[in-house]
Amino acid sequence: MPGTILITGCNRGIGLEMTRQFAADGWQVVATCRNPSAAWELSELAEAHDNIEIHGLDVTDYAQMAELAKDLEGRSLDVLVSNAGYYGPKGVGLGSVDVEEWRKVLEANTIAPYKLVETFYPHMVNGHYKVVGILSSKVGSISDNGSGGGYIYRSSKTAVNQVAKSLSIDLAEQGIKVLALHPGWVQTDMGGPNALISVEESVAGLKKVLLEADETSSGHFYNYDGTTIPW
Repeated sequence: MPGTILITGCNRGIGLEMTRQFAADGWQVVATCRNPSAAWELSELAEAHDNIEIHGLDVTDYAQMAELAKDLEGRSLDVLVSNAGYYGPKGVGLGSVDVEEWRKVLEANTIAPYKLVETFYPHMVNGHYKVVGILSSKVGSISDNGSGGGYIYRSSKTAVNQVAKSLSIDLAEQGIKVLALHPGWVQTDMGGPNALISVEESVAGLKKVLLEADETSSGHFYNYDGTTIPW
């Protein structure tokens, strides 16, 4: 049964494909991105589908986030997807960590997803699915870390996993499920051309995980294929 979904970071990659797939299934998609005027692929998609609406949102601008919540007042959200993120500098090893960049990555990948849920969960109380998906990464798994390094991005995703776990407990009474999601190594601008799976395959899997979530799924870390990833 189609409903309403809000997705962040819809100008490219996973967010754009998620907008495409949910819209094709008849969902009302509230697609957000930092600079809508430059998001030409998203704009073309919205022109072809009257069930896509585009809103400007820098996920680290919490005043703008509050304004969007006010604009959507009285509307129910069924699914909320925190997809927007920032990788930061690549190849970060011991001795080469840029602390200012680390702060930016933590802001975008850890604090912003929390603020998104804090701001929009009241819109979900009357929704049907009541599912929050927070895009994490397998590199945030402490159990899976066998190579070291990657301090900046790894730590931001490990931290957001803890945010997802706490939110799943705090929102359980409202019937809202919260999942941490690994999209796989995807052929996007961030994942690069050598990645293992297409963005279409990743999003199809993520969509299935989101829409099949129940109370027993909440507070867990899932791969796009539905398998559980150790924290």
